[in-house]
Amino acid sequence: MILVTGASGLLGAELTAQLLEQGKKVKAIYHKRPVAVPAHPNLMVVQCDILDVIGLQEVMQDVVEVYHCAGLVSFTPGNAQMLFKVNVEGTANIVNASLDAGVKKLLHVSSVAALGRIRDNEIITESMQWTEETSNSRYGETKYLGELEVWRGIAEGLPAVIVNPSIIIGAGDWNDGSTGIFKSVYDEFPWYSEGVTGFIDVRDAGKAMIQLMDSNIHSERFILSAENASYKDVFHLIAAGFKKRPAYKKVTPFLAGFVWRLASIKSRFTGKAALVTKETAKTALTKVFFDNSKLKKFLPSFSYRSLQVTISETCAALQQKLNNH
Repeated sequence: MILVTGASGLLGAELTAQLLEQGKKVKAIYHKRPVAVPAHPNLMVVQCDILDVIGLQEVMQDVVEVYHCAGLVSFTPGNAQMLFKVNVEGTANIVNASLDAGVKKLLHVSSVAALGRIRDNEIITESMQWTEETSNSRYGETKYLGELEVWRGIAEGLPAVIVNPSIIIGAGDWNDGSTGIFKSVYDEFPWYSEGVTGFIDVRDAGKAMIQLMDSNIHSERFILSAENASYKDVFHLIAAGFKKRPAYKKVTPFLAGFVWRLASIKSRFTGKAALVTKETAKTALTKVFFDNSKLKKFLPSFSYRSLQVTISETCAALQQKLNNH
């Protein structure tokens, strides 16, 4: 039996679907939002919070492999405590439960944010670590501290591997997470930034994770990222996919500072989380380049879809969802 945490998220749902396609038996756990994977004879869905130690012990019964996809992504200052609880304490609970259950292997989903993204003209590799100077987010700090829990588990005898995906693209819920980029472009949001980051197709992230789990690779971390691209280019590719007007106003550092301050004031009045925060505004202007060669060295047959193919297929899948509504 394979355990997948965070199975209601974009990556967890895709991973679960791929494992079922391969004839594997999956126990998928979710916290609040139900799992968006159709019922299947080999699928058992269980509601369980990773902060519930007793509940985790129960779901670990008969489990031999664990994919830990559950995590909280937030760049809102008020969520710092919850980020720590879910991404650090939650991961420690998964590591401890895996050790107690004697599972064969744990695959932990971290983030490129744990590598410390703010580095001038340096290509980011797996050897880099998060520090206060190289980060602009509490999220990155908690993902780094979560990784330390996994390394502790490895030291205690748990075979484990860590993946650090860049921005994951897929036809998920566009009111939530990274798929929100597609909604912004569909709504003809006029602004773009010349910041650069890495992108990966959710299907390739799932494929890489299964191949790493099924290999004898352990005690390693891997950047999962197909291509480095500017937000401007990505927005233009999405606009072309939806046949919408592409973003045409460039965001400057001054403007970004103004926008996040305005959003912060607005959120205080409305009580809703700000769409743009100081952290996301800074990230959008940063040029970050990731080196994805390590995965290819360890898995020579692995290949990524091109960003152009990913975006065009994601636009088509999201358009189909809209048409069906």
